[in-house]
Amino acid sequence: MRTHKLPRSGKTRTPRRLPEADRPIAPDTAVTYKLQKLLAQKGLGSRREMEALIAAGRVSINGRKAVLGDRVGAKDRVQIGKRVIRFDLTERLPRILLYHKPEGEIVSRLDPEGRPTVFDKLPHLKSSKWIAIGRLDFNTSGLLIFTTDGSLANRFMHPRFEVEREYAVRIIGKLTDEQISQLTTGIQLEDGTASFDQLVEQGGENVNRWYRVILKEGKNREIRRMFEALGITVSRLMRVRFGPINLPARIKRGKWLELDEKETRQLVTLLS
Repeated sequence: MRTHKLPRSGKTRTPRRLPEADRPIAPDTAVTYKLQKLLAQKGLGSRREMEALIAAGRVSINGRKAVLGDRVGAKDRVQIGKRVIRFDLTERLPRILLYHKPEGEIVSRLDPEGRPTVFDKLPHLKSSKWIAIGRLDFNTSGLLIFTTDGSLANRFMHPRFEVEREYAVRIIGKLTDEQISQLTTGIQLEDGTASFDQLVEQGGENVNRWYRVILKEGKNREIRRMFEALGITVSRLMRVRFGPINLPARIKRGKWLELDEKETRQLVTLLS
């Protein structure tokens, strides 16, 4: 998946007001949407049923027969047989935050032990709530993404989408060729087999070595447990990328950055 690049200029900005999640935004004629998704949202059936309808040649766009994979925008005329289907493409943009989680915070709203929570650092919402896209454990730092859109969160997290997570891992010692092979072919954990899609050494000093790892799962403490299964101690773990979004270097630990309207549109389109 192509990496989504955020603006390079400027420092971590003071939270600025974007359009509220429930404020309608006029349709952009350059923005297109998957045909089967729009038909399903119209209430004409499930997405799978709409795909079957398109495959059967019963849907047209601007007078031509539609095919699977077609996208439509505000200016397109869609018909099922002779019936014209009108879509409300007025868009309600979600809000999206990137947060640099430090070690020592939990990704939960309430904690019986009274530990600091990441939600204490986020801006207050009146008519919706922040949804954490994935989790990081108490001793793991790095990129967390928050949104007001449940479907967007699901698009990032559901296993069927196989969204990559990339981490910087510091261990005590250096991996042998055999250990690298085990970690990339499969380690048996209590809840199933886990493996890295990529594992690359990044150097280090003294007894510490850094590695970059990529995986497409989000099991609890998965990376730490994989190394522990080989008798290796992870001394530091940091998420540096989640899907198409890198952790911007300018976001200091414990700070957040809200995507602006253009960045939000780009991300929503990329994941649609």
